[in-house]
Amino acid sequence: MSETGARRPRTVRHAGGATVGPGEDEHWIPARNRFSRVVLTFPDLVGDAWCSVAFRLAWDAEEAAASALDFALAGIDAVAPDGSSLDFDHVPGLDRTLLDPHGTWISGPAYLPADAQPLRTGRVRFAFLLPAPAAGITLTVRSWRNTKPFTVAQATLSQGAPSPAPRPRRRLGPEPDWIGHALVPGCGLVLRGQIFTAAPGAHAALARVVYRDAHGAVLPPPYPGTIAVPALGALVDLAAHQQARRFTLELAPVSGADRVEVGFATWEDGGPEAELLAAPEIALEDRLRLESLCGDDALAAPDFLARLAERLGLPAAALAGWCPNPEAAAAIPQVLATAKSLQHGDGAPRTGLDRVLRLGSHPAWTVPEAPDWTEDPFRSVAWRIAYQGLDWLVPLANTPGGAATALNLALSWSRANPWGSPADGLALHPSALAARTETLVHLLARAGKAGGPASLVLTGEVVRHGFALAEIVGQNTFGQALHQIQAAAVLVGVARALPRLPLAAHWLGLARGGLRAGLETQLDAGGRFSDPSLHQRLERVTLLRALAQGLEADDLAPLLAARVAKALPGLARLLDPGGRLPPFGDTPPGGDPAGWIGRLMARSGSALVVERRDPRGRPEASAPPLWSEAGTGMIAARSDAPGRGWSHFACTFAGQGFSGQGLSGQAHRDCTSFVHASEGVRWIVEAGGSGQIETGAARHHILSAHGHNVAWPDGREPGAGAAWAAGSIRLDGAQAHAIGTNVHGPDYRHTRVFVLLDDLSGLAVLDRFTAGDRPVTFEGLVHVGPEIVVALAGPRRAVAQAGRARLSFVPVALTGRPAGLSLAMGCNEHPGALRGFVSGGPGQLQPTGVLRYAVAGRDGACGGLLIAADAAREAQLGRLVVGEAMARLLAGT
Repeated sequence: MSETGARRPRTVRHAGGATVGPGEDEHWIPARNRFSRVVLTFPDLVGDAWCSVAFRLAWDAEEAAASALDFALAGIDAVAPDGSSLDFDHVPGLDRTLLDPHGTWISGPAYLPADAQPLRTGRVRFAFLLPAPAAGITLTVRSWRNTKPFTVAQATLSQGAPSPAPRPRRRLGPEPDWIGHALVPGCGLVLRGQIFTAAPGAHAALARVVYRDAHGAVLPPPYPGTIAVPALGALVDLAAHQQARRFTLELAPVSGADRVEVGFATWEDGGPEAELLAAPEIALEDRLRLESLCGDDALAAPDFLARLAERLGLPAAALAGWCPNPEAAAAIPQVLATAKSLQHGDGAPRTGLDRVLRLGSHPAWTVPEAPDWTEDPFRSVAWRIAYQGLDWLVPLANTPGGAATALNLALSWSRANPWGSPADGLALHPSALAARTETLVHLLARAGKAGGPASLVLTGEVVRHGFALAEIVGQNTFGQALHQIQAAAVLVGVARALPRLPLAAHWLGLARGGLRAGLETQLDAGGRFSDPSLHQRLERVTLLRALAQGLEADDLAPLLAARVAKALPGLARLLDPGGRLPPFGDTPPGGDPAGWIGRLMARSGSALVVERRDPRGRPEASAPPLWSEAGTGMIAARSDAPGRGWSHFACTFAGQGFSGQGLSGQAHRDCTSFVHASEGVRWIVEAGGSGQIETGAARHHILSAHGHNVAWPDGREPGAGAAWAAGSIRLDGAQAHAIGTNVHGPDYRHTRVFVLLDDLSGLAVLDRFTAGDRPVTFEGLVHVGPEIVVALAGPRRAVAQAGRARLSFVPVALTGRPAGLSLAMGCNEHPGALRGFVSGGPGQLQPTGVLRYAVAGRDGACGGLLIAADAAREAQLGRLVVGEAMARLLAGT
């Protein structure tokens, strides 16, 4: 079905061997990785509105990469009205990429629906939020893993209404927006960013510059590279011409300067509006960049220090002075190790004098006497990342007699991994990089005399890692990912461990600024997260808790502690009575969330008590179930009825942002998915899963809508989009809560309503889809726990059983007619046809029953499932869902 109001590209350009295809509006892209591409432009778009892009993909019968998750790459470049590119640090629904500012991977054709396979052609669709002030995009579809040519045809873009809660923008005025940075003696600082103004010109904005000495006193201008203006002081004019809105401020070193402050502002009040699109990137001048320092040489760690001293104009004798004394190194808190201990308790990575290493859920493995650091005994990416992180050396070093062994292994790693040429490429994974840096800092306390051979090697390795972390933090490389905060947290420890290193103050200031920025984008003052995964939310809270403890007297510590205190109770209230968090988003299997949260609560001085609240957030002692507070993007309810065991319900409509609207982003298509348990049995489950343990077809299934308890119309599976609380009502012995979404594109209006009986012994899930006056057929899925027996009991009923407990599923149509009920379990016809699987452990899928129900209607469709423990509750739900109050809630009136 074509989308209403869809527009075609205004211009088309081919490159890298791509050319016009044989069909109408078709483009032929050969197998030239990265280079072959078609470039399509879509101008005259609306900022802060969701875009839905679709095109038809056709492939060769001999294509060998049909099952690749990164078969092709669709890149998005947001542009201003004059066509110049805009540098946004985050675009909801897209990933940051290297070749294009943002983009999304196009999975191989094997993952397209079964009816597309015989014809070798199918429809690809993805969505994203176009941030203002962008007014158009350039779409680039490029070759990536494909081994044969493919074609892209009939590309279209459609938009919905502008978001009522647009992203925060950094607008400038005559009062400067100041940014301060510590300087490296004798080294310049480089700030890169972008100014946007609707009226480009030579004087779009300005950057005021102030240098201060070590005591905070202002050093008088003139400064190199600036102009002086009365009443404003030293400044740099920032022009904003077409295709040239980006700026680079090269701040030259000034004698006696310890710090520089840069204030961005407009020239005058009432002049043309201007804004910073993102916080400027911060870097040292090129001669002190990691790539420049290393060059093409495989430098040993001490040689790297020698080259650094040379670039700083210091004698080689300075190297020994940079090495910390063991006592100072021992006093540096291990933030990541503390966070891991809080998460895993006694299950944290460990090894002893017997060199037996236990990482995660993998079996014990003995570390070789002389490892070559390419070991991969379990064919596991997660294991390799943990192994290369070296944090398992810390418990070994803390074992009586184990310090020498841990130190020798760390020195062995350094010899085998010259920078830029690692023995295992995963050694440069950001998680491994941060954990290894912290471990090396800890081992400096075991390296003997400061400036000795071992101390010099470890110091050189720590400094080299510090450069890498500083560039991650300064360039905001990972945006709203946990890696960004981890890098900043570890960089704090590096700067404090090496106080005599000339870069220490600069790194410390950079890290503190990065922590503040990461905090604002990932966990706001109201306790709301940018990540939809509860597991990753808990990881963030844990890291911030450990960091607040490690910073001690730093003024950041109270801020971090306050955010943790605000967010932690909400996470605790989402636990089911069996101690598990709903596995929405990326969630590794296993673990003990209740124990994890309990350790955090104990460290925070709080008790793990789940308080009942009514829908308005007021404490409630009796019947109505607990609903999570507003802003979390989660709904949770629990009940502990006498004689029936515990019951639990949870639903997610969370996502990336603090706008009050949950954003279903680029990963799991689980917006409005839910789980349910009653009589102590987890009947309805989620796919769960984690990017570190699943690959290929398993990963695709876990991410796709087919792995979640969601519904979609006319084959239009959910994508990125917004979701919001659309109303709640109280019914006779039940509550009903509505969620609105636009995850199916601007063509469809969608509302999902949950009706929960007060004791959670039954519930109804209802969806209403309308698409103007067109007919609609939607299908929904419900995954039943793998240990539960489920069967069809007729064309309009399914029954599940666990011991003596039973649960029935009855389709209901409120608008339109029932269009089928079916059951699948472990279907695996081809990579894109996996049905009836959930995550079952490292690298495995576990087969389970999945019910598919459908409703069809001429002018939209509305219906769903009644899920009840017995006939009386089923009848009660049947009466509730056909009432007038429910009709108004479903219609949004």
